Amino acid sequence: MNQFKKVISIVALIFSFFFANPLLAKDYKASLFGIVSDGITLNTRSIQFAIDYIHTNGGGSLVFYVGRYLTGSIHLESDVFIRLEEGAVLVGSLNPFDYDKDGVTALIFADNQQNIGITGKGVIDGRGDIVARNVLTNIQKGLIDDPSKNDRPYEYNRPMNIHFGGCSNVCIKGITLKNSASWNQTYDHCNNLTIDSITVENNVYWNEDGMDIVDCDDVKISNNYINTADDGICLKSQDFNRKCENISICNNVVRSSANGIKFGTASYGGFHNIRITNNIVYNTYRSALALEAVDGGTIDSIWVDSLRSIHTGNLIFLRTGERVAGKKSVLKNVYISNIEGDIPVSKPDSGYSYEGPVEDLPRNISPAIIIAGIPGSVISDVHIKNVKFTHPGGGDKEYANIPLQHLDRIPELASKYPDFSMFKELPAWGIFIRHATNVHLSSIEMDYKRPDDRMPVVLDDVNNSSFQDIAIRLSAKAIEIFQHQTQNVTIK
Repeated sequence: MNQFKKVISIVALIFSFFFANPLLAKDYKASLFGIVSDGITLNTRSIQFAIDYIHTNGGGSLVFYVGRYLTGSIHLESDVFIRLEEGAVLVGSLNPFDYDKDGVTALIFADNQQNIGITGKGVIDGRGDIVARNVLTNIQKGLIDDPSKNDRPYEYNRPMNIHFGGCSNVCIKGITLKNSASWNQTYDHCNNLTIDSITVENNVYWNEDGMDIVDCDDVKISNNYINTADDGICLKSQDFNRKCENISICNNVVRSSANGIKFGTASYGGFHNIRITNNIVYNTYRSALALEAVDGGTIDSIWVDSLRSIHTGNLIFLRTGERVAGKKSVLKNVYISNIEGDIPVSKPDSGYSYEGPVEDLPRNISPAIIIAGIPGSVISDVHIKNVKFTHPGGGDKEYANIPLQHLDRIPELASKYPDFSMFKELPAWGIFIRHATNVHLSSIEMDYKRPDDRMPVVLDDVNNSSFQDIAIRLSAKAIEIFQHQTQNVTIK
């Protein structure tokens, strides 16, 4: 009997592996289903029929060969993979009414499916710049209900390239995803998700994230190139009862006119057990790394190692807030090591299709590292070591001359949208830490390109912390680490 159970278990394992691996499942040519590659014929019904057929007949891959395949919204089903061979382009329709909407709108949907994916060397082109403008035209005609603030249609009325919700065993590999009208790809409440070796070019319209991972478990994001008009790799938590957890982000290159790698917003449930290793962020308007717990959730157990930041407005931004009244946020147990950063004098994303806004005060004048908690949501247990960065310097003398004893005049801004420049110009150029405990920095090398009259390091309400081997070049300050309302702070 035990031998029989063993055989059954092996057969079940092989069976599950067969359907989880698109390379072993049956291939179906798109042309078999009358799917036309002329870039003119709308193939939505034919592609959906093919997906339904493959699903009903045991699973497999729908294979697209060289050509342009025009379509509106399609829905993936369990055990079905789309494989785009080199030269195959899945092209989004320009008609907004060719896209389905279920809270959100997208080119490719999957809802509560398993063993699905999109693989190959082909392209998904949402043609989002034209689609978004066509959405706006229909709003102005009264055909689509949308406030269109600043003449920008609401994100959920503009089709994403991919939206998967409640799915498991998902593989997105090798493809190029470009020109979504909104966030490029969103995975919501998914588990066992792999995003590997893809290229994202998503910078033809506003609010175009590279990828959004929402309340997902067991996620691997690796070997990707991401160029976006909004956040590059963005983790979100939109459910008070869920969180993003058990996630690996490694070997990626990110360019963004917002943040490179960001947690929150939203941050209702939280983020747990996330490892970020060996990534490059460049020409990025906001932070290379932003961890933001501002909606009542918890950020806990985060490891960041080997991050290279080239021409970014800010290096590291850690923030708690209270955007939901009465909901206290938690940010703790963060380990950051082996970081290299260069903050330019000029605008980091200058010249890209959609740049971050120009402000009265240059964003990158803020400190390279900001750890900013709020009263009642103190940031705790942060360890940062082996960090080297260059700051542009050039801080305004008038700011530097404001007595540091009046740090309480810097507003808390607990309910404001988080961003490293939210406080405008701070009294430190290198590191600013506020409302934090058990913060330990070691082997930090700081430099600036232009003289700056502000303090290199300012601590405000920081307790039980240590600073060791802080090398500050070109500094003429008698005191390089200014302390205000601190207790048990050790400097070596």
